[in-house]
Amino acid sequence: MNGFQQYFYDLAQEYPRWNFIFFYDPTQSDRVIQGLWMTLELSVICVILSVVIGILGAWLQGAPSKTVRIIVQGYIQFFRNTPPLVQLLFFYFALGQFTPTYSPDGWLEVPIISNVGWAIISLSFFAGAFNVEIFRAGIESVPESTQEAAEALCMNRAQIFRYVVFPLAFRVSLPALNNNLVNLVKTTTQALAIAVPELLYQMISIYNDYSTAQYACMLVLFVAYIVLVGILVFGMNHWERKIKVPGYGN
Repeated sequence: MNGFQQYFYDLAQEYPRWNFIFFYDPTQSDRVIQGLWMTLELSVICVILSVVIGILGAWLQGAPSKTVRIIVQGYIQFFRNTPPLVQLLFFYFALGQFTPTYSPDGWLEVPIISNVGWAIISLSFFAGAFNVEIFRAGIESVPESTQEAAEALCMNRAQIFRYVVFPLAFRVSLPALNNNLVNLVKTTTQALAIAVPELLYQMISIYNDYSTAQYACMLVLFVAYIVLVGILVFGMNHWERKIKVPGYGN
């Protein structure tokens, strides 16, 4: 046991209610690291997928087909008007019943989509619905004259969106997108409901095994999310300043 571990071990002996067991017990340390890694994995994948869904949905909202526009609007209303926890449980317990399975050992039937997979799908679609509206607002802020100029250069709809409209709309959308992605990262804690072993799940498991570690677990959990969200906010704000164009965005 090194000096760092010895300090927290002695602290736990002197103040039992502040038992930072994961700082001196390798087994508990591994659980925290695994939980933190799972939280990062969920956050990164869901952020990327939700942004992709938002961009695609915003583009489809301007599709010539009325059916496509109705489908996109229905998706938005469904995910915006129901709680993310209810969505998570619906995906895992309701849709999960229809998930094909495979048998790696010839006996046990394993769904092809795990609880982690359903968490990623559910949270990405939830945040993606808000991102669609965020990008739609950004697209609508681009002047019609700019799009007409692109049409005059013989660009088709996809080219206008890719090279003219979206680069300008993205700059306008960044502040609202920043807020939604921060909310998404915090919402990943709800994956606890379907036993995804993210950081909150692991911390609860630790203090269920060691009741004296409850205060320490909650303190470290609180600090971990402040740091994680702070990094995201700092990165997004820095990116926003770098790509700022006079007359667009803040």
